[in-house]
This record gives sequence, structure tokens and C-alpha cells, in this order.
Amino acid sequence: MKKDDIGALRISRFNYHLPDEKIAKYPLPQRDNSKLLHYHDAQLTSFMFNDLPDLLPHESLLLFNNTRVIHARLLFRKETGAQIEVFCLSPHEPADYAVNFQQRKQCAWNCMIGNAKRWKEEPLYMEIPYEGAVITLQAVKKDTRCGESVVSFSWDHADVTFSELLEHAGKLPIPPYLNRPSEARDDETYQTVYSRVEGSVAAPTAGLHFTPLVMEQLRERGMDTTEVTLHVGAGTFLPVKSDTIAGHVMHTEFISISRETVEKMLLNKSKLIVVGTTSLRTVESLYYIGKKLHVHPDATSQELGVKQWEPYEETDPIPPAQALQNILDYLDRHQQERLITDTQIIIAPGYQFHYADAIITNFHQPQSTLLLLIAAFVGDDWQKIYDYALEHNYRFLSYGDSSLLWKKNK
Repeated sequence: MKKDDIGALRISRFNYHLPDEKIAKYPLPQRDNSKLLHYHDAQLTSFMFNDLPDLLPHESLLLFNNTRVIHARLLFRKETGAQIEVFCLSPHEPADYAVNFQQRKQCAWNCMIGNAKRWKEEPLYMEIPYEGAVITLQAVKKDTRCGESVVSFSWDHADVTFSELLEHAGKLPIPPYLNRPSEARDDETYQTVYSRVEGSVAAPTAGLHFTPLVMEQLRERGMDTTEVTLHVGAGTFLPVKSDTIAGHVMHTEFISISRETVEKMLLNKSKLIVVGTTSLRTVESLYYIGKKLHVHPDATSQELGVKQWEPYEETDPIPPAQALQNILDYLDRHQQERLITDTQIIIAPGYQFHYADAIITNFHQPQSTLLLLIAAFVGDDWQKIYDYALEHNYRFLSYGDSSLLWKKNK
């Protein structure tokens, strides 16, 4: 489908009634004891998540998002007593995540400001106890555009990195629809067991069900695994407020894919199972990156970023395998081990998938871009799937139950 056809879709078509009692406010004590709804050939069956290894074809390739949630919420208090929340979204200077996290003494981030009307031009200060000392963190607001501000941070301890400061002084940003403050237990339960690369402000929650035991059972059954990194932004929680999809602006997110992952996808002869909507958005972005390289082999990392409507403006398609080979050739030419760029891709009904055969995912909010993605993957059966989950007491959203959905053949 073309951009105008996709954009004309009314978001009201992707609504359902989600009672508050169906939203899981806390995770189960044992991650892999959650329910797993299996959708295959239009049939629905209930399992437990620890049944997953028995449901996947032999030698399937599972693809995970290894991002790790940071303590992105910094709570400053003015001398007047007013509390100002500075929510770190993405690095501004240096713009590279890894480099920014290792900064000592100063850095800048793109932030959302809570109680912004109470913060004018004056610096904010926070005293942070750290290994027997007290570090003073200063925040200065530099610029505000489109609801986000650039905030410059500086601190008086040259041996401490910004990553360490966030870990000690920040709070974990659990989803707003949980309607509760973050708790100490969230530091563990709101991270996947394979999270490694710091940068997200929301967890890739499909992965929260995996345990070391499930991972080991997958390996024993001959499954291969690989990873990508997509740092989940706060925009993942934004509902579509416009009547039609055309009026919604997708958030841009950092992605990083290793040469090894691209090679495994290219050589995979079995099924590709992606864990979570973030992983799916990343692997689908690879097609459009590889297609750009087909025409412009020397495009820069910034030029390779995938724009929101790019999939629906496509002309002269190339084989999906060719797109992956183009990326490998690009990495060879530049002597790089990782492709690093960003994606703004929106996946909605009418989208043509290139790589994934199945997705492991939780149950998403009504009228959300995540639900649009699911509707694109399984067609109109998304309604049957969600009705079944509601009727069979599945738990919804980030700390809820899971599903294994096979792509519907159009």
C-alpha cells in the first residue's frame, strides 16, 4: 500500500476496551510462569511461557533487543521547595550513547521537563551521596523545542562518569500506565536477563519473560540466537491522538546491528523469531538501509536512517537477502563491525514484511503504534487474539503475559 492509503487509516479501527484490572501492575514472581498465547494458522491456544522451546521449529533463529533501561528520571528540588523532574531521553553532546555515558565532569542530554513552568533560567542542583563523598550535580536548561529541552549537566567529581551518576541519583522510568512510583524491585524486574547496552527509557518488555533456564532449553533444542540494539524512547508510550495515522509523528530511535547478526540473518535457513516490537522494527529497518546502499553505496550513517513513511514510498524493490548483503559490503568497505544509525519506521496494516516469521510480544495499549504493528503482522485477526486474551484472563501491557504470533500469509 502507498503512503496515502496507510495514512488514511483511522486509529479508531484499532481500539478495544481494556479494563484497568487487566493491566498487570507488577510482574509475576517467576518470569517464565506467565501465560503464552500461541497464534498459528488462525488458531489460538494457551500455553505457559516456559513451553516456548517446544513451540519453535528446530534451528530457528531468535533475535533479541539487548538494550538496558537507564535511571533516566532525575528529581531536582528548588530552594522554594518545587520539584523539577528532568527526564533524560537521548544524548545531545556527545551524541554517541557510549561516549556520553563515559563523560566525566560534564555532558548534555535531550530531556523532557516535568513541572517546567517552575524552572526559568536558574541552574538546578542536586547533592548525591557517593562512596563516602557528596557530589554536586548541576543542571542548566539551554534550549527548548517541540516539548523537549537540551539540558547541560556538570558535576564536581572527575572520577565519576555520567552513567554512574544516573545509576546513583536517577530513578527507573517505569511506564506511566502502571499508575505507581518505581520501586526497588523494578530495578531487576524491569530489565531483561540479557540486557547489556545502556540507553533505553523503557524496557523491551517481550523479553521480560525469558529466564536463563528458558535460554538454555532453547540452545539444547538447536536454536540459535542473536542480538540487536534499539534504545527505546519515551515516544513508545505516546498514543495516536490524530484521527488518522497520517497525523501521527513517530519518534526516532537509535539502532545498532553487528556484522554477526546480519550474517546470521542472511545465512538462516529456518525461521526468524523476533522478540518484541523493537526487534521487529530494527530488522525491518535493515531492508530500507540495504536498499539505500544499493543506490548510494557510500551513504553516511546519518543518511542511512529510516524515515517514518519510507516503506510506503518504495519503488524498485530488491530481494531482502540483497539488502543484507549490501549492509555487509558497506561494513567491509568501512572496516566496521557494527552498523549504527536510527529509525523512525512506522509499521501499520498494509506493510510488507521482509524477514520475520514470528514475533514474541506482550499485549499492547488500544490505539497505539504497537497495536498497529501487530495488526500489520496478523491482519484483522488481531481482534480475535485480543478478545481471546481478555476472555481468558491474560495480563496486559509491560508486566503482563506474552504471545507467540506467526505472520499471517496475505
